Amino acid sequence: MLLAGLTGALVPVLGTTAEAAVSYYSVAPGVRLNMCSGPGTGCPIVRVLPEGAEVAIDCRTPGTQVSGPYGTSNIRNSIDSGEYVSDAYVRTGGDGYVAPRCQ
Repeated sequence: MLLAGLTGALVPVLGTTAEAAVSYYSVAPGVRLNMCSGPGTGCPIVRVLPEGAEVAIDCRTPGTQVSGPYGTSNIRNSIDSGEYVSDAYVRTGGDGYVAPRCQ
């Protein structure tokens, strides 16, 4: 959007809403990863991610502890509304929270 400045020149105006940068994280090589309907291992599987998938993490929450290629973790990543995967299978680069906690 352009607005007229004090001298009459057109000045670009940035939008008022900032879009958050989305980061994608790789699923462990050779793994077809189960997506569960909740943060525990007892929740139903809603779909399976193919080998080589990359995911954007919406939020993170504690859940069932799982061991995988990237260590042992109780962090569950929500990558789609109501779909969770274990952090032990997603290369996030560390053990901490790379996304906000789920509400």
